[in-house]
Amino acid sequence: MHGTKILDEADRLMTVCNSCRYCEGLCAVFPAMEMRRAFSDGDLNYLANLCHACGACYVDCQFSPPHEFNVNVPKTLAIARADSYAAYAWPRAFAGLFARNGLAISLIAAISVAAFIFGFAAVNDHAVLYGIHTGPGAFYALMPHNAMALLFGAAFLYVILALAMSLRAFWRDIGEPVGMKADAPSLWQAIRDAGELRYLDGGGVGCFNDDDQPTDRRRLYHHFTLYGFLLCFAATCVGTLYHYLLGREAPYAWWDLPVVLGTLGGIGLFVGPIGLLAAKRQRDAVLVDETRTGMDTAFTVMLLLTGVTGLAVLLWRDTNAMGPLLALHLGFVFALFITLPYGKFVHGLYRFAALVRYARERRMMAGGVAE
Repeated sequence: MHGTKILDEADRLMTVCNSCRYCEGLCAVFPAMEMRRAFSDGDLNYLANLCHACGACYVDCQFSPPHEFNVNVPKTLAIARADSYAAYAWPRAFAGLFARNGLAISLIAAISVAAFIFGFAAVNDHAVLYGIHTGPGAFYALMPHNAMALLFGAAFLYVILALAMSLRAFWRDIGEPVGMKADAPSLWQAIRDAGELRYLDGGGVGCFNDDDQPTDRRRLYHHFTLYGFLLCFAATCVGTLYHYLLGREAPYAWWDLPVVLGTLGGIGLFVGPIGLLAAKRQRDAVLVDETRTGMDTAFTVMLLLTGVTGLAVLLWRDTNAMGPLLALHLGFVFALFITLPYGKFVHGLYRFAALVRYARERRMMAGGVAE
């Protein structure tokens, strides 16, 4: 018996699949499954986070509903995967946020935006809030740089700690044995697999939707979203280096590296989330965990609002709309930041850790080394 009913069901399905092995060429889940004859809770959470929910195994399976074996690997692993987020949350007192994620993010976003707008209006008079500010340091006429750095720096440190502790708990529970630490080749392979979204292709044909016509659109929109987020993060890092190492204050010229990176990232966070939201509506309900759509949607919408408001600040930063737009943007960024450890963002970290484990297992098997 396992810790939850869904893990009991996942064990049953993996036992059936281990006897069949028809789907072993579709993704990483089934080769990893074949390396085991029994499954601990950690093993099943590892397999659940290896799954990219392409749906190919459901379509190809001879035992999927209405067969009496009722094999539905994508949906079962989707539920187990979502449960794993709460199981490894840090601190444990906040694990319940995953169950109420859509509402929690909505409230935090609303409070954050309201706090930033109120703060701008309270600290600065309306002439400053709605005034036109240009040149270096224009943003800091609305909110002092030190206050901005302190607020976001503290949030960033907490988020890093919470994510690191939850990832550590996941890594320890997926069965990482002593002497099987992640090596450089395994890390590099996992980086490549994650960067290419290698296993989001349904074994080469794409993801399946409600019309049974596989497409590669989900992977494309995931790419826009992933690299848009990374480009925006890179823009922030470069801007920080500009400020502290070169003594150059934002806002920067259109051709400066932070603006170029931020613009490309903002476009990615516009195109990607819109595409993902549209693709989500086309997914067959039999493949997904319908009870957790709020968590997925909330995170995707927060990314979209962050990208859209960032682009709006860039477009209208030389007008009197810059103050309210900056308040909105910082509010959404802050809400996104502080909810990262308790929302869909963690799936990227757990999936990467699972890919590292899988790459290491494959290397060991290829080298003839048994656990």
